[in-house]
Amino acid sequence: MIKVSKVYVIAEAGVNHNGDVKLAEKLIDVAASSGADAVKFQTFQAEKLVSIHAPKAKYQQENTNGAKTQLEMLKKLELTKEEFRHLQRYALKKQIDFLSTPFDKESLHFLIRDLGMSTVKIPSGEITNAPFLLACGWERKKMILSTGMCDLSEVRQALGVLAFGLLHNQEEPSESAFEATFSSVEGQKVLKQYVSILHCTTEYPAPYYSVNLRAIHTLQDQFQLPVGLSDHTAGIAIPIGSVALGALIIEKHFTLDQAMEGPDHKASLNPQELSEMIVGIRQMEQALGNGKKIASDVEIKNKKIARKSLVAAKPIQKGEYFTAKNLTVKRPGDAVSPYQYWNYLKKTANRDYREDECIDEY
Repeated sequence: MIKVSKVYVIAEAGVNHNGDVKLAEKLIDVAASSGADAVKFQTFQAEKLVSIHAPKAKYQQENTNGAKTQLEMLKKLELTKEEFRHLQRYALKKQIDFLSTPFDKESLHFLIRDLGMSTVKIPSGEITNAPFLLACGWERKKMILSTGMCDLSEVRQALGVLAFGLLHNQEEPSESAFEATFSSVEGQKVLKQYVSILHCTTEYPAPYYSVNLRAIHTLQDQFQLPVGLSDHTAGIAIPIGSVALGALIIEKHFTLDQAMEGPDHKASLNPQELSEMIVGIRQMEQALGNGKKIASDVEIKNKKIARKSLVAAKPIQKGEYFTAKNLTVKRPGDAVSPYQYWNYLKKTANRDYREDECIDEY
């Protein structure tokens, strides 16, 4: 279950285990020790995910050797169901939430019905896969929807399918039914119960200029749902900054070694960077505060030191008028406020003042 009391940090192991369950265990160790809330993998059957003709993306070509197609590459990165069961148990032992992104219906059913996973992460690539989205909705679990490569109309369509699935398992699906459900009071209510959205830029690594963090506010305003960031930029500045914009979930790839062969290692954080990112996120959470503009507890003691009072610019005799020549403003700030300056220009001194002595007549 996603924690709502703080930013929920998902350490995305993805396929950075390279098909080796022992490496996957080490990734869980790193995620747990870093302070992440969850570690997430990817569950798929390569033959059901890509066709034999699907080419590799440019970043996949650059970071993998041997495999000529996506299918060949992904076959090497699959884990068995028993290995996923083991990893879930291992994560439980390490006291970190276990998540995995399904890429097909069978994987979805395995994760939910066999492993009992309580939250489904829907990847950006499946946001137009309406039959898969409907299957996700029918499971009636918490869902995190990534929105890479999307415009608002596509996000709306996907939410309509999810809402329909959450509310109806007997009615005939259709585009008009999805839209009607999204627009209904019941549809909006059920989306707020079950769905969070992640802003995302689907490129590895994503150039900083392409991230458009202000879209977090656009998604918040448009859909009135919790919004987070699935980040693919280099470094840790962008996810930390997104928290200042209201991101409630952060998902970030990490690896044991960025020099390893594999499609995502180079665009992932190393273990130290992951820990530093989470420290930065927690610091940003504290810094956000409650939005009320008042003096904080830690700075009240500094008012006397930093502010100023009315002070004698030179010796002043009792009965002498205060003037612009004998009255000035200096620290400390525990005597008469400088706001009273003009009022004092009409008064006479009730006693003698030495130069630099605070005026104490109220």
